[in-house]
Amino acid sequence: MKTKLLAAAAVMMIPLAGLAAEPETMPPSETTGPGATFDALDTNKDGRISMPEASADPKLVESFSTADKNGDGYLDNTEFESAAKPPQQ
Repeated sequence: MKTKLLAAAAVMMIPLAGLAAEPETMPPSETTGPGATFDALDTNKDGRISMPEASADPKLVESFSTADKNGDGYLDNTEFESAAKPPQQ
């Protein structure tokens, strides 16, 4: 009896295992790419852009390390805006 109960409980928990295995970031949406907005690139909506999130915009990837002024490995909205501005001539 206990074996059947444990087996039933294990089977019922299988769908929950998929939730635990999901990556931290969601896949980029159709609105990402060159010129994407901060909100579009911040796919997990934590208020900052990680390198995996920035990878949806190749130009941002190139400037990521210089745009990350505080060196925390993320771009906040201010750092993103500085990186997104066209260079002044």
